[in-house]
Amino acid sequence: MTYFWFNGWDALLRILLVGTFAYIALVACLRVSGKRTLAKMNAFDFIVTVALGSTLATVLLSKDVALAEGLLAFVLLIGLQFVVAWLSVRSSWVESLVKSEPTLLLYQGQFLQPAMQRERVSQAEIAAAVRQQGVANPAQVAAVVLETDGTFSVIQQQANQKVVDLVGLKLPTTA
Repeated sequence: MTYFWFNGWDALLRILLVGTFAYIALVACLRVSGKRTLAKMNAFDFIVTVALGSTLATVLLSKDVALAEGLLAFVLLIGLQFVVAWLSVRSSWVESLVKSEPTLLLYQGQFLQPAMQRERVSQAEIAAAVRQQGVANPAQVAAVVLETDGTFSVIQQQANQKVVDLVGLKLPTTA
């Protein structure tokens, strides 16, 4: 007799076996693919991670998907992620397609409103990032950059020194 909370020992045994093998295969694939797969995520990495989780859940819970099919899906997703990462290191066109550019949000103590609006970042979020670096006032900071992985980089103001180059970022023009 099957109840809504228990479908039998066969279903539980299948989940235990398939789940164990799928987990081991996923860990092995991630280890083989390298640190880049597990690095801080940009949008493409996030999509791959969600797809891997969805695939794992489907392999675990769907009797219609064989373990071999799930393993092939893991290898395909990680392989595509590896190829895109490999290409983005070698081609600026692919890199610009996959990754966003860092965005300067605060420069020499001045909030850059157009950039903040484009990136949907508030002054309060920037102030919080500045405080996390131990600085009380954003005006005391040389720059705040929104990195491609969504983190904030706070560049501290050096004594009597202006930040001239922020590694390829477009600095605001002054009249």
